[in-house]
Amino acid sequence: MTSPRPTPAAAQDSRRTLWLAAMAGAGVMAAVDEIVFHQLLQWHHFFDRATPAVGILSDGLLHAAELLAIAIGAFLLIEQTQRRRLVARWAWAGAFLGMGGFQLFDGIVSHKLLGIHQIRYGVDLLAYDLSWNLSALALLLVGLALYRRARRLERG
Repeated sequence: MTSPRPTPAAAQDSRRTLWLAAMAGAGVMAAVDEIVFHQLLQWHHFFDRATPAVGILSDGLLHAAELLAIAIGAFLLIEQTQRRRLVARWAWAGAFLGMGGFQLFDGIVSHKLLGIHQIRYGVDLLAYDLSWNLSALALLLVGLALYRRARRLERG
């Protein structure tokens, strides 16, 4: 005997939880990138194709965007929890998909397609690019596995 299909409200809670957690996850990964690579290691700025002042300004704008993503995502996830509508398995899937999605977007679009910055300068980039993008793929694969598991559990 199979379980009944989830109600439209339950499916909506799952989707909302997934998207809110993905927003927060993307913000967390942007924060890790900005704190570690932009500030602590000072390997690059968000936009390195202009003056150092523009690079610092671009880091500040990235920082503001990541804080908004984390804060909005977290507050809305807390609201979901208070309303007893948070679906934890979907939150975990969303968080990993958001982190991996941001990382891969940054590695492919920012670093390679747009060339607004590289991970590091004055070195052979192959090992850095492989590490960056493979870590993004690993996060996405974890998120995808959690997504598939959540979907399977929800369908019964």
